[in-house]
Amino acid sequence: MASDIVPIRLALTRGDVVTLWAPPWREDGEEWEAFLGDDEHVFVFDEVAGLAAFVRTASGHDLEDHPAWSAVPGLSVGELTPDDVHRYDLVGLPELAAADPDSWTVQELHETVSIVRSLADVCDLGNVITALDGEPAFALLREGHQAFAGREGTKRWSALSEAVAQHWDDVVDTVDGLVTTPDIDSGALDKARSEAAEWEAAREAAFATGADDDEDLEAAALSAGESDAGHDDEDERPTGFWAEVGIDPIRIESGDRSVVTLRCYLEDAPVFLGSDGKIDVFGSEQALFRALADPEHPAVHGTDLAAAVTFSDVLEAARVGDLSGGVEDMNTYVLTGIGPDLADGVLDLDPVQLDLASELLTDVGEWAGDGEPADALAESNSLGWLVSFVVRPDPTRMAPSPPFTQEAQSWGELVAGLEARLREH
Repeated sequence: MASDIVPIRLALTRGDVVTLWAPPWREDGEEWEAFLGDDEHVFVFDEVAGLAAFVRTASGHDLEDHPAWSAVPGLSVGELTPDDVHRYDLVGLPELAAADPDSWTVQELHETVSIVRSLADVCDLGNVITALDGEPAFALLREGHQAFAGREGTKRWSALSEAVAQHWDDVVDTVDGLVTTPDIDSGALDKARSEAAEWEAAREAAFATGADDDEDLEAAALSAGESDAGHDDEDERPTGFWAEVGIDPIRIESGDRSVVTLRCYLEDAPVFLGSDGKIDVFGSEQALFRALADPEHPAVHGTDLAAAVTFSDVLEAARVGDLSGGVEDMNTYVLTGIGPDLADGVLDLDPVQLDLASELLTDVGEWAGDGEPADALAESNSLGWLVSFVVRPDPTRMAPSPPFTQEAQSWGELVAGLEARLREH
């Protein structure tokens, strides 16, 4: 997906709670951000089972209009459990601010302040916005620990620590007053608790077998046969036409341009609707389907996608008017805004958006026989290292320090190269 809905854990005065956060996403040319809640509160739960039961049964909350919401009620308890990257200790933040500004401390502080800022912006918490805007050092956290190095950096860190000591209790009190736990269907809660117990038992068994990280534990828990409400009878579900043919409509958004095309993978190699390194794109799904229905259309004749044996099925479905459906969120690639953010030295980019955009650039390069995107996005180069830091955060890694002028320039060149390959009809 171009944007995701993420389970997060907040450490508040009442203890640890879980909820859902939708990081900034673009829709109809506007940027949005949201939390699970309503006009007055953010909904939080003392246990993941409560969150799972709520999202499976409740309606009328703010996330229902999110483009990815339809997938959330089918998630398992394990999938709704926040990972370590999305755990924010609001109560413990003053202790961090009182420590020395090493890379781990600054990164942890930055992530916690960022989620508080998101809560403040989404929920219009004026006093929190005023507190964060009142001390410029809060904004410098995104630049990493080097912003607090040397004599001037020490002064900035002292100012930030003083601002935290002065305002943070009020910030936490405001967030405490913002959150509430809504009513939960008792039957759904009992079922989710049983699922949570089975999932935790499977994790413990997986740990005992030597799984040594969250991905290994999660995979082992799933293979151990957890009671997964989101995946029951998965093999019996209809997969849909596009899944059956193994060809996907995809959307590319860059600047003010939004176009659709087709892509598949043949022996793990990307293949696009196009030829000679040019991708045939259209302004809408309907325009794409009309072109596919026309045997004389230049996008159909000689396309590289004809190498897929199921492409003829797509053409036949188009001719008889059976093609339908829009582009799924997981196949929407949003390049808009990434370059300017990098040029401004922004580190808290949407990791899902950045990961998908990088995937598109390298896929197109591989298909067109152009190795530049893969080289530029390799971790051995500065742009690739920066992308890797955002997409796969690791508190043990030193945060890159702005300015990111060279990286922004490299990104812009890659995007310009992609746009030059789009052959719009």
